[in-house]
Amino acid sequence: MTAQTPLQSIQTPDLLQERLARLKAEFPDLFTNEGQLNPTELLRLTGQHSREHFDFSWWGKSQAKRNAFTPTTAALRYDAARSVNAELAGGNAIIEGENLEVLKLLLCAYRGQVKCIYIDPPYNTGNDFVYKDNFKEGERAYWEQTGITEGGVKLSTNTKADGRFHSNWLNMIYPRLLVARQLLREDGVIFVSIDDNEVTHLRKVMDEVFGEGNFVACIVWEKTRKNDARFFSNGHEYMLLYAKDLEHLKDLGVLWRDVKPGAPEIIAEWRAIKARVGETNYEAQQDELRTWYQQLPKTHPSKKLSRYKSVDKWGPWRDGDLSWPGEDGENYQEVIHPVTKLTCKIPEGGWRYDGDEMARRIKAGLIEFRSDHTQPPFRKSHLITRPEELEANSGDQNDDEQTAMQVLGTYLYRQAQVSVKLLKKILGNKAFNNPKDHEILAQYIRYVMADDQSGIVLDFFGGSGSTAHAVFEMNRADKGNRKFVLVQIPEATEAKSVANKNGLKKISDITIERVKRVIQGYGDNPQPIDAGFKVFTLQKSAFPRADFAPDPDATEADQLAALKAFIADKEASLFNTPGAEAVRDEVLLKCGFQLDVQLTPIAEVTANQLFRARDQQTPPREAIVCFDSQLDTTTLDWLSKQKGQRVIVLEAALDTTGKWNLHHQLGDGLVVF
Repeated sequence: MTAQTPLQSIQTPDLLQERLARLKAEFPDLFTNEGQLNPTELLRLTGQHSREHFDFSWWGKSQAKRNAFTPTTAALRYDAARSVNAELAGGNAIIEGENLEVLKLLLCAYRGQVKCIYIDPPYNTGNDFVYKDNFKEGERAYWEQTGITEGGVKLSTNTKADGRFHSNWLNMIYPRLLVARQLLREDGVIFVSIDDNEVTHLRKVMDEVFGEGNFVACIVWEKTRKNDARFFSNGHEYMLLYAKDLEHLKDLGVLWRDVKPGAPEIIAEWRAIKARVGETNYEAQQDELRTWYQQLPKTHPSKKLSRYKSVDKWGPWRDGDLSWPGEDGENYQEVIHPVTKLTCKIPEGGWRYDGDEMARRIKAGLIEFRSDHTQPPFRKSHLITRPEELEANSGDQNDDEQTAMQVLGTYLYRQAQVSVKLLKKILGNKAFNNPKDHEILAQYIRYVMADDQSGIVLDFFGGSGSTAHAVFEMNRADKGNRKFVLVQIPEATEAKSVANKNGLKKISDITIERVKRVIQGYGDNPQPIDAGFKVFTLQKSAFPRADFAPDPDATEADQLAALKAFIADKEASLFNTPGAEAVRDEVLLKCGFQLDVQLTPIAEVTANQLFRARDQQTPPREAIVCFDSQLDTTTLDWLSKQKGQRVIVLEAALDTTGKWNLHHQLGDGLVVF
């Protein structure tokens, strides 16, 4: 009798089949009796009988979409030698490999788990490479095709002379965005940096992938001024920001805010003054705070907030207008001056608050009256967030002056040379062109993750590692525990470059080295970080399967040669059972465990090496796992008693009887790989 044991697929989720299955479950009438989608019925349902409709299309789009939804059989392999403080990684990972395949692999454990994605893809300036989406076991192997053994990667340039210049770039970015969206949480967001070459096309693609209604902002990043430009200095870039589900963010009541530069220093100084002069001596607190402002250098960030020069029990404050911003404010007469007992003058635009709210604020001491009633009173705008009882029913939720926080704008200026000089300081040489500014990334990523200090940040165009540096900076600033996952293809550095001469043969080497040195500390005053990361590389699956697929574009001779090579490879694999080291990471990831999975040995079983696997998902994924290629009878007996637990073993370790017995005892809890 054949055991009907669940066999874990060596490939990643088939997104196309998943989409069709969901559609069929909801609308079975759209499918034929043979189970095929009926396009005619689908068009009838949508009412789109006319071929005239708005559409953004390009050469190769359909194939690019298929590339996104086609599963992969690739694997990730842990690289202990290049990892840093692996025991402190806590989910931090740098993955070396072609990023479309890596994204598909991450779907196994990270689907719907990533809070923020930031990417800085190639800008398609005419010389940038275009990623080749050809990682298939039936073709020339990826690690051979990329030329890693020769110190580089085989990639194609995309020159403007190519008639498909924009199409080539779109075919690169489109499938990656489609898969990336699957990884985002429902409250997740994505930033994409780009320049003028492709910003209009990228905006259309992201509208399609994420939905036009989920567009949040187009941030302009001014980086340099070119005084030798013929017409205008074009020294800016963009960051397009989209939400996975903007309405969901609104339903959650999410309100993004950033700390006002200089505000923390003012608050700290005021508290120190208060401790010296007395809790209720507001006049003395005010005098000392104003003296402190005067002594600050002009470049100090707190100098710009020196208008917060008055003090009450809630801290530094400044006066604010009580007039409605437009001309439709309240015109009630009930605001009575406390000294003259006469009605105060109504502001030109009418009162900012309704009568009940005004009365509440007056009672709370948040309204300051002038010397008499001939001028409207003003509101106190405090630097420190108001107590909870003052926020209730304030009717003023967007009043940024009431807090030490601010809303970020969609324009920022930061010279590009800042990040260039910093990277040179970290690595000791100019190893990478145009690195991203980690402080800007930290500011904007923290801005959208203020309510999540332990979420995952993904960057699948890792470059110089600025995103990892930014995550460290964010965690340092607010004692957070955010994690990063970076992906970088092993693109060769220029043979004559300083980086190459210093042993950094691939861009991924730069990524790893930069993050390593940030952890160790750099510069004249090094500040080591108590953190680490694991390195993984994209590899061929350790599990051979008979899945040869002819190439319709190849000649008959090439087809025959490919088939013979495929057969020879499979025959060789029959006599080479992969060891535990080779299969461990592939099995765990494809069984849904994230890269921070911890393996704890099970001491009570001695005949085989068994582990309890557990990661840090919410809730954590757990299982008993064994990577041995043979299982002792005592081990099988012990495993058969672990009812209610998930047990993962290799198919090669079980004969038919053993497989049947385990399945009979464990049911769906048994996963055979």
